[in-house]
Amino acid sequence: MNRRLLMSLVAVGAGLGGVGAAWWRYRAGPVQDGAEAALWAQRFEQPQGGELDMAALRGRPLLVNFWATWCPPCVEELPLIDAFAREQAARGWQVVGLAADRVEPVRRFLQRMPLVFPVGMVGMAGIELSKSLGNGSGALPFTVVLGADGRVADRKIGKVDADDLRQWAGLAR
Repeated sequence: MNRRLLMSLVAVGAGLGGVGAAWWRYRAGPVQDGAEAALWAQRFEQPQGGELDMAALRGRPLLVNFWATWCPPCVEELPLIDAFAREQAARGWQVVGLAADRVEPVRRFLQRMPLVFPVGMVGMAGIELSKSLGNGSGALPFTVVLGADGRVADRKIGKVDADDLRQWAGLAR
């Protein structure tokens, strides 16, 4: 009986340790000095042609989602983010997807799953941009919420859910 109890306690401890390590690794870190200004100064090629000028989006709340076609959680969350973009547009929200990917896979993906929000191509350099915004691990997906003042209001490493989006929608009030 004592051995079984001991093994159970060890298993619980290991599980809690794993959860703690995951939380530590995937929590958003500090925004580096100048990162917000660098984001607003960017211009990104769009997969269907044209250019996405981040400066043109300043002055209204903005959700920026770093994603890739090869990232299953990224692909899973996109319909939810697309719905957020549709529902919150009337309240002044903007949404941008920044694809840490190659152009052709993103084009094919967008033909299968059109999105109402613009997508910019950041390639693997987008991982460095996301790191400057607090994504220390460089994990995808990574979402940044910027207020109308252009400053980072919140971030999330990992897949967003309806509760995250509901909370962020309240930031525009």
